[in-house]
This record gives sequence, structure tokens and C-alpha cells, in this order.
Amino acid sequence: MSDNLFDLLATRIRDPEAVAIETQAGERIRHGDLIARSGRMANALAGLGVQPGDRVAAQVEKSVQAIILYLATLRAGAVFLPLNIGYTPAEIGYFLGNAEPRVFVCDPARQEALREPAEAAGARMVTLDAEGQGSLTDAAEVAPAAFATAARDSDDLAALLYTSGTTGRSKGAMLTHGNLVSNALVLCDAWRFTAQDVLIHALPIFHTHGLFVATNVVLFSGASMIFLPKFDVDRIFEAMTRATVLMGVPTFYVRLLQEPALDAAATANMRLFVSGSAPLLAETHREWQVRTGHAILERYGMTETNMNASNPHDGARIAGTVGLPLPGTEIVVTDPETGVELPRG
Repeated sequence: MSDNLFDLLATRIRDPEAVAIETQAGERIRHGDLIARSGRMANALAGLGVQPGDRVAAQVEKSVQAIILYLATLRAGAVFLPLNIGYTPAEIGYFLGNAEPRVFVCDPARQEALREPAEAAGARMVTLDAEGQGSLTDAAEVAPAAFATAARDSDDLAALLYTSGTTGRSKGAMLTHGNLVSNALVLCDAWRFTAQDVLIHALPIFHTHGLFVATNVVLFSGASMIFLPKFDVDRIFEAMTRATVLMGVPTFYVRLLQEPALDAAATANMRLFVSGSAPLLAETHREWQVRTGHAILERYGMTETNMNASNPHDGARIAGTVGLPLPGTEIVVTDPETGVELPRG
């Protein structure tokens, strides 16, 4: 059996008619729709010459079609390379030259500015805008939905994410199908995700938190997400009346705490608030619990590894800490000067 993340994801879909994504405009995309639409886009990618092992780079705004592109890239057996929408043409030139993607997907408004670095890297350019329209969508809409997902081993690359977590220029962190699958399954269990959950997704999707943690957990659990283009206080308050989980960065919680309307009643439908990507101040943790009755669950991960540690779903969540190692993860604490492992306590 193939270890392609998409194959394993498809086998976990219990109800193809269940809603997977609800957009801000009210569009509802079912889990079964994701299979059909990703098949069409995978055929479009194949028509552009994408083969297993090739890289597909994308600097695009957040949209449902961008999620479809991620899934289609996996189905084609290629490696997905999301790029920060704030990168300049010069920065894009470095990433494309280093990763050598077969295809580069960008916003139509930036196509001319990015043409030179794309051509220098030998990448074919196609477009996708914030509304999900562009030459890539045009090609996908006339392609068949049936697509034989490429067989992949668990050690084959699924994604390449550039990180500035080391000295020098950003380096590509290589994430395999096995990495992403195991982490998604561990988080589904650790955070008790079920098909009844509704996640508020207000994160960018060009990094681990928004793409792999939030999106993969929803899809692997058969849950659904309210898919917001960006963080918006009013939209978050409205969504909390219908959702069960929010994943955010610390600034989300700091901003929400500035609203007088934030109280136990406003969060009554919610069961879990998760924070990551930066340290959460203990003061923010304490104030959130006083105001809402919920203790934020802080976790820790890296681009290179995905999630490594988490405060418990059941049990005390300690302010200013990231909890215990997740299953399958070993963590040691070392002296910052000598690198020597420190004893417990």
C-alpha cells in the first residue's frame, strides 16, 4: 500500500458529503469535493510536466484553491513548496534557484514582476489569485476528476519549507509523507479531534501552523473548518458561536482580550484554544482563563519537525510552558553554553 499522505487521508473520510471547509462567503466544500477537485488539479499539474519528486512552488494568497493545490501536489507525487506572500522578487529568485521547482504558482498581479526569477530557475509559471481564479484553475476546470494518486513511500518528500532558524540564508526543511502523517495522527489523538469539531482557521497557509497543523488535523479527523482569509476580531467572535476549536498565535489572544465582549458566554460553544508559533506570555494565559474559563493549550514545534510537545488536553495546562513530549518524540534539555544534557528538575 502507498504511504502517500493523500491516500491515507482518503481512507479516513467516513462521510464524503460532510462539510470540510466553509468560506467567509458562505461556500461549503465537502470532503468528497476535495477528492474530485484535487484530482482535476493534479491532472492540470501533470499537464504542466509535473512528475513524482518534482517541486511545485506556490506564492499565493490564502484560498480554498490553494489548499486544493497542496493536496493535488501530493497526489501527483510532487513536493509542495509554499512561499511567504511577503517575499520580494529577489527573495523568490533565491528560493526558486535553490529548490528548482518544475512549476511556480503566483498571483496574477505579480506575474510580470516574478517572471525573470521563474525563468532563470527554469520553472513554468501559472497563476492563482485570492479568489481561487487564474490559469491553473482554468486548466483544472477542464481536466478530469479521476486521477491515480502516485505511490509514495513514507520516506519520500512531501513538502519543502524554507526556514530562517539557522545562520546564513534560509534553508529548505525537508518533510516526508511519514513526518506529516504521523504528526497529524498524533495531534488528532492528543487534542481529541473528531468529525464533530469545527476549527476556526484564521492562520496563513504558507507555514507549518496553518498548513500542516491546522489543515491536516481537520482533514485527518473528518472535522470541518471555518476558513477565514486572515485574523479578524469580528469574524472570530461570530465563528466562535458555531465552532469548537481555535488555533492561533499569541497575538490572536492578546487582541481578543482587548475586547470587552470576551467572556465565558462568548466562548461557551468552544472546547479548545491552542496557541503556538511564538511563546505565549503567562499573563495572557492567566487573563484568558479568568475571562473565559478556558485554559489555552500551548504547544511547541519547529518547521523542521512539526509539533514536538504539547500541554495536555486532559489535565493541568501550565502557563509559560509547552507541556510534555508528544508520542514518538524525545526531548532533552541542555546547558545553552556547553550543550551538556541537564538532569530532570
